[in-house]
Amino acid sequence: MIETTKLSAYNDSIRHDVPGLVDEVRRVLGAKLVAYIAGVGETRAVREWAEGERKPSPKAEQTLRLAYRIVRLIEQSEGSGVVAPWFQGMNPRLGDKSPSRVLREEPTEQARAAVLAAANLFVGA
Repeated sequence: MIETTKLSAYNDSIRHDVPGLVDEVRRVLGAKLVAYIAGVGETRAVREWAEGERKPSPKAEQTLRLAYRIVRLIEQSEGSGVVAPWFQGMNPRLGDKSPSRVLREEPTEQARAAVLAAANLFVGA
């Protein structure tokens, strides 16, 4: 079941257009947290991305696709009410930093992989 959920979350993160995935992540996490994760200082940018009026930078898009993947993974496994607290909470797998902080402050492939691994461990994968 978990492997199917992981694959489905990955496939959806690749197939979704930017406005759709931003809208979904915003629905679950809220515009402020999405803006924080994507490295922008205003929720207006998130709204404009979701409405297709503007495109995020390639780095922000990559982070948003990963956030979407994790949102789907945790939401399918644990329910939508758990997703935002997981992104905001101190995570021992990430040196007691929140996943959202790691994604914002350490936008490297290694950091993204660590956040994804923490999410997989959280859902029991």
